Formats: sequence, C-alpha cells, structure tokens
Amino acid sequence: MIVNLNLQGKVVIVIGGGNEALKRIKSLLKEKCQIIVISSTINDQIKNLIKNKKIKFKKQKIQDTSILSIYKPDIVITTTNNKKLNQKIINDAKSKKITAYSSDNSELSDFSNPAIIDFDNLIQIAIFTGGKSPAMAKKLRMESEKIFKKLITKEEIGQIKIQNIIREIAKNKIATQNERKNYLNNIMNNKEIKQLIKEGQLKKAENQARTILRNWK
Repeated sequence: MIVNLNLQGKVVIVIGGGNEALKRIKSLLKEKCQIIVISSTINDQIKNLIKNKKIKFKKQKIQDTSILSIYKPDIVITTTNNKKLNQKIINDAKSKKITAYSSDNSELSDFSNPAIIDFDNLIQIAIFTGGKSPAMAKKLRMESEKIFKKLITKEEIGQIKIQNIIREIAKNKIATQNERKNYLNNIMNNKEIKQLIKEGQLKKAENQARTILRNWK
C-alpha cells in the first residue's frame, strides 16, 4: 500500500552525511518538517542546505541510540555504512514507537521510498517495487517520466493551482460537500477560466473563479 505521510511540523532525524543522506533530505525538504542531520562528516551539498537554514545539523559521531531519547523524533532515517549500528537504531526506534527507515534494510524499515515523478510539487506519480529493486524503480521512473511529461499539460497543472486556492475559500461559502464539488467541477470546465490558464494568466483565472463563487447559489 502506498501512502503519503503528512510530516508538517514533525521532527525527522537523518543519521549520516553522505549521498544517501542527501537523497533522503531532498525528499523531505518540501514536507515542511524539521530536519536534523546528525553525523561526524557531511558533504558539500548538505553543508549548503545547513548554510541556507533549510536543515539543522549536529556534528556528532553516532555510537549508540541515545540520540533518540535526546531529540525525540517522529521519524528516524539511518544512512550510515555501519549496518549493525543502523539496525540497532532502527530496533530501538521501534521499541520507542518512532517510525524508522534504514537505507540498507527495507525489510526492517517501517516504510519504503518509491521513485517519484514530480510535477511542480503538485502531482506525484510513484514507481514502487516494495523495496525489492530500487534500481529498477529508478529506471522505470526515468522511462515513465518521458511519457507523463507528454500527458500532463501546463494547463492541467495551472488548473490544480486554481482549484487548490479556490477550494479553501469555497469551504466558507458553500455549506455542503456536494455543492462544493459541483462548484469546483464548474470551475474546472469553465471555458473562460480554461483559456486564461492556457494563456498563463493564473491571477485572472483565480479572480474569475472568485466571481463565480460570489454569485454561486
């Protein structure tokens, strides 16, 4: 089962400072969570993220699982080259009811990382092998991305942006879920709004959607 975790406001610890850690950090940056990297060494790209205050860093050589009690994370991700240490951290995390992921042991982890095709942080398509072959998941993602880039248009992405804004406003104006659904379908199929989105005039499209909402009965 593929699920999308809501990590907003959660504390996520990433143990390790190499390329594998960087990969996990990049996947977390858009989730609006607090990312703490703990490692004795870090690569240049992680240094830049720290410098730009995207993530926090604690320089420390990990030898035991005491960091779990110190930082009390919601999620811990281990990326070190020490398989025994990774396993020890994961086992202790589970005993503390902390969601855990190990980059070198998908079977021990509480979740797996699918290969993601992303469009403007609005549409995500997952290629998932259940941890059986990350390499094949990556290969299939690269091949599939070429196809989906032809299928998903800029207009459709623009429509999602408008729908996201107007949907929240409609909750305060339209009482029932069924009527909100009818309104949003009306916006999605409105020829004038579709044309404005096609022309890249998203603000005008949003204003037109607001006008329709004011007159909605």
